[in-house]
Amino acid sequence: MDYYFNKTIKGTFEEVIDKVTKGLKEEGFGILTEIDIKATMKKKLDVDFKKYKILGACNPPFAHKALLAEDKIGTMLPCNVIVQELEDGVVEVAAVNPMASMQAVENDNLNQIASEITSLLKKVVNKL
Repeated sequence: MDYYFNKTIKGTFEEVIDKVTKGLKEEGFGILTEIDIKATMKKKLDVDFKKYKILGACNPPFAHKALLAEDKIGTMLPCNVIVQELEDGVVEVAAVNPMASMQAVENDNLNQIASEITSLLKKVVNKL
């Protein structure tokens, strides 16, 4: 099982960020964190890096269910979605596969929640 699923699309980096954010919102996710890897690498290491952002997506009702089912599951939240520019006008979006990351946790209730979140994230990526 792959630990992520992805799609490469045409468009500007900023347009794709907007599409991903809107797609996540349509499926009940909000963005809790946004990490600009390009800016961070430049600031911390003085290294030039491609446009690359990590969006920390959260679906509050599912996060609540997951935390009730397994109180340490917060170590695996939020669901990360990356957006990276492969070349000018070509952008890849990849989302974590919650089913893969939850394999280490032996909890049937959590597996059901992870399955539902996986379906929602796949829907967002596939609709791009």
